[in-house]
Amino acid sequence: MFQRLGSAAAIMALALLGGSGTAAAMPEADARAAEVQRAPVSTGVLDVAHRGASAYAPENTLAAIDAAHEHEATTVELDVQRSKDGELVIVHDTTLARTTDAEEVFPDRAPYNVADFTMKEMRRLDAGSWFDSAYADERIPTLQEALQRLREHDMNLLLEIKSPALYPGIEGDIAEALSNAPDWLTGARAGGPDRLTIQSFDWMSTKRSHDRLPSVPHGLLGLVPEDQIDDYAAWADQINPNHTTIDADYVEKVHEADMEVLTYTVNNADDMRSAIGMGVDGIISDYPDVLRKVIAEER
Repeated sequence: MFQRLGSAAAIMALALLGGSGTAAAMPEADARAAEVQRAPVSTGVLDVAHRGASAYAPENTLAAIDAAHEHEATTVELDVQRSKDGELVIVHDTTLARTTDAEEVFPDRAPYNVADFTMKEMRRLDAGSWFDSAYADERIPTLQEALQRLREHDMNLLLEIKSPALYPGIEGDIAEALSNAPDWLTGARAGGPDRLTIQSFDWMSTKRSHDRLPSVPHGLLGLVPEDQIDDYAAWADQINPNHTTIDADYVEKVHEADMEVLTYTVNNADDMRSAIGMGVDGIISDYPDVLRKVIAEER
């Protein structure tokens, strides 16, 4: 289960390991740590802000991470893909049409596949106005920028490898990027708290990522058939299905295999209560504030 680091000293240590890399950043990190006084709701159910607090800010942006922090989320779920020039970028759709103004900026570049644009080109795109004009200056962040913002807020990360078949070798790219931010590789199996879990709907990609990063917990998005749960339990740590596809018996079977269940995307308070009643370990929601309130009520 994810945990907060929970102390200014821990944040300062992370700054030395993989944050700014300089002692000069430590006072700033210390101030941020002091600012974060809240703790996870102590019910055993993890709250996860879906694509950031995407009900309140444009999804998969730094603003959405900030909104998740403001709404007291413990963990943020983000999606990672790769640009044409090899940059790991935070974006959900495999095209840029829905969440940016790519059609206006590059009218001749249809179908606007993420993989067809360089990072420099993506920097020209407005990734916030589609949500609200107040976010007109939002840009598509890189993975490293997202990691830094999460570090500043002392938040955990549930990272989804999005459509990895489009990006051969992306698992290795992610592993290399994380090696440049080693605080994110502190996992329970290495003797520290889990700050990061990696998941994907592509279970072979999840396995490749696990093989590169065996100390990091890995999750299987979707519903694993009950007769295959034990097979996947040999290496995977979570099964993370849609909340409409599971019941208490399924959750129990996953737990019997010593795995966790994080269910998505649960935005209705009654559905949150139902998922908690099933015994899930975590809930992914666009409304982290509503979710935390329900978790607190149900404890």
